[in-house]
Amino acid sequence: MAQMTMIQAITNAMHTELKNDENVLVFGEDVGKNGGVFRATEGLQDEFGEERVFDTPLGESGIGGLAIGLGLQGYRPVPEIQFFGFVYEVMDSISGQMARMRYRSGGAHHSPITIRSPFGGGVHTPELHADSLEGLIAQQPGIKVVIPSTPYDAKGLLISSIRDNDPVLFLEHMKLYRSFRGEVPEEDYAIELGKADIKREGKDVTLIAYGAMVHASLKAAEELEKDGIDAEVIDLRTVSPIDYETVIESVKKTNHVVVVQEAQRQAGVSANIVAEIQERAILHLEAPVLRVTAPDTVYSFSAAEEIWLPNYQDIVDKVNTVMNF
Repeated sequence: MAQMTMIQAITNAMHTELKNDENVLVFGEDVGKNGGVFRATEGLQDEFGEERVFDTPLGESGIGGLAIGLGLQGYRPVPEIQFFGFVYEVMDSISGQMARMRYRSGGAHHSPITIRSPFGGGVHTPELHADSLEGLIAQQPGIKVVIPSTPYDAKGLLISSIRDNDPVLFLEHMKLYRSFRGEVPEEDYAIELGKADIKREGKDVTLIAYGAMVHASLKAAEELEKDGIDAEVIDLRTVSPIDYETVIESVKKTNHVVVVQEAQRQAGVSANIVAEIQERAILHLEAPVLRVTAPDTVYSFSAAEEIWLPNYQDIVDKVNTVMNF
């Protein structure tokens, strides 16, 4: 095992797949010689050459179109959208083309494309860089949406994404890139897409989260333990499709649920999770399912983002409301 940051684990995963499969191609704005704005692709062009790791013009729509064409020709493209707030420029390629390819062609063609992109708040980026827009893509059938919260998960999930024959959006929270290290096998391994992970077992309340909010939930669980509340923390890892089997089994055990997301209340995937829980397990609930989210405004300017973003104390407060219902 090696100690890696999340960004190192992501680089390691791409290196693994570039080495394993000559059809894997990595491209995007500044990903070549510069190694990407966060250095996620650092050193890959030097090792694998400019034909397999290369820069593109500043044009997300062109990146998407190139990925579609390469996928149809048998390649496994791994394009980078430099910040996910720029996704609007490439929405037609993602939702209108990649996600529909298998259905449209009757299974004759696929889009084995893994779109990597950083997102998320807490690092004081300029406007349009930190937005949590995963809900836009999660509402589109035909594409998976993966959001890791640890270096171990990041490597295993990215390898699985690149090997998948259908398109995957792989979102990387910027605050998690270098905030901590974790044990990551140096050898090849894969983590099944669409499978949640119980990051902390508990019996009193279920906290459902993804991305950076997993860590906020774990911190909240530590605080709640001081008051005798034993919280279970589920990391969705994949927000489309969602592993409802794991979620519902936890609900049946704890009978209390709080769903946590960084996205605004009307965005993200929390509302759908609440709806599914009440349809599948309402008789197991002893209180309403509550949510911790950002407010329904556009993302705040960086000077106010610490106030705007949900945090562990918000989670503690919601849990106390649920437990005292």
